[in-house]
Amino acid sequence: MVDFRQASFVTSAAKLSQCPEDIGAEVAFAGRSNAGKSSAINTLCDQKALARTSKTPGRTQLINFFAMNEEQRLVDLPGYGYAKVPVAVKEHWQKHLSDYLERRLCLRGVILLSDIRHPLKEFDIHMLDWAAKAQMPVHILLTKADKLKRGPAQSTLLGVQKAVSSYGPQVTAQVFSATKRTGLDQLRSHLNAWLDLSDFDDEDEFEVLD
Repeated sequence: MVDFRQASFVTSAAKLSQCPEDIGAEVAFAGRSNAGKSSAINTLCDQKALARTSKTPGRTQLINFFAMNEEQRLVDLPGYGYAKVPVAVKEHWQKHLSDYLERRLCLRGVILLSDIRHPLKEFDIHMLDWAAKAQMPVHILLTKADKLKRGPAQSTLLGVQKAVSSYGPQVTAQVFSATKRTGLDQLRSHLNAWLDLSDFDDEDEFEVLD
């Protein structure tokens, strides 16, 4: 079992070559700028300010790494959707995000956060397509579930599961609320499975990609 409460900030990277050594296992959190990534990471790790939240969505333009130990990490990817930045900057983000998703060997899976009231927007579909190309499993968190009653929330979950069924069993989904801690145990169970190092041999080595 991973002790997520031990998570601490390691570094920020603007491109793949600046990322920590490509060893162990890590899981990336992705989503639109208003999807609640920072709140989810903070709730998961039971820390109030591990991942910084901002009143200006899209401000974070770097890949941020948090480590529970030397071999298990969580990664906060840049948010998209509301950032008022030049087109060239957005293209830079897209290139290096694609590099990370497709070339980072220790990446075990992606947690894709999507507001349950507005699920599967354009960026979410792009992320699912990227992950499918990289044969990377994705677990969708339908965030802010406290904003809906249980019935509508479950109905939305079923609709999302049906919509992503074409991607196969590599894509799963659940409801989540950082405020109410709804779905937290399910999220931790998923992350524990992905971050399990027992299926690696001690002699496994990975090279850092430029």
